[in-house]
Amino acid sequence: MTAEDHLLLHNQNKHFIISGELALILVIIMNSFGVVLMLYSGSGISAISSVPYAFSEVIPNISLGTFTYIFQSLLVLILMILRRKFVGEYLFSFVVGFFFGKFVDIHVLWINHLPLNMAYRIIYFIISYVVISFGIVLSNRCGLPIIPTDLFPRELSNIIKVQYPKVKIIFDVTCLLTTAIITFVFLGHIKGLGIGTVLAAFTMGKAIGIMGKFIDKKFEFVSFIKQKIKFGK
Repeated sequence: MTAEDHLLLHNQNKHFIISGELALILVIIMNSFGVVLMLYSGSGISAISSVPYAFSEVIPNISLGTFTYIFQSLLVLILMILRRKFVGEYLFSFVVGFFFGKFVDIHVLWINHLPLNMAYRIIYFIISYVVISFGIVLSNRCGLPIIPTDLFPRELSNIIKVQYPKVKIIFDVTCLLTTAIITFVFLGHIKGLGIGTVLAAFTMGKAIGIMGKFIDKKFEFVSFIKQKIKFGK
C-alpha cells in the first residue's frame, strides 16, 4: 500500500485530513502569541510560561524567550530520566522549543504596542485562552515532536497512567506555585500571576479535553514525512 492509498483510507473514516507538519508550525506561532497576549492583558502569565517569566524578572538581562527555551529543555531532560532511556523524538523537541522561544520574543515586540484598557484586557485574555487551548489540542495530535511544555504533561500522563486533563491541571498549578515562590523570594512580592492565570490553570485542562473530542470527530492529523518514511516514496 502506498502513502497515497493509506491517506485515502484515512479520508474514508474522517471528514478532513490536516498535515501534522502544518499543525506543528501553527502551534509554535499560536501558542507563543497566546502566551505573550495573556501576559499583556494584565490577567497574568499563562501557567506554561510562568516559570520562565519569573526567572526573566529576576534576571532581566536575559529575555523571556531564552528562559522559555532553557525551561523547556529541562522538561525534556526530566522526561528522559523518568523513562530511563534516551528518546530520539524528544531531541527534536529541543529544536521546536528553541523556535517557540524565538517567537515569544518576536511577539513581544509588536503586542506591546496594542491599545490597552479594561475592555481590551478582557478581550485579549479570552483570545489568548482560546488560542493556547486550541494550540495544545493541535500539538497533542500533530504526530510530531512538539513544544516541550505541551509534550511534558502528555508524556507524563502516559508514564504514570493518569488521564491527561488531570495531569495538565497538576502541571499548571505546580508551575504557578513555583513562580509564586521564585518571585516572592527574589523580588519581595508575587509577580506575573493574576486571576486569569489561576482561572486558566484550573480550567484549561478541561477545555483542552472538550476541544480535543470535537476535533477528533472532524479531523485526522497525518505527518506526511512519517508517511513517506513508512510507505516509501
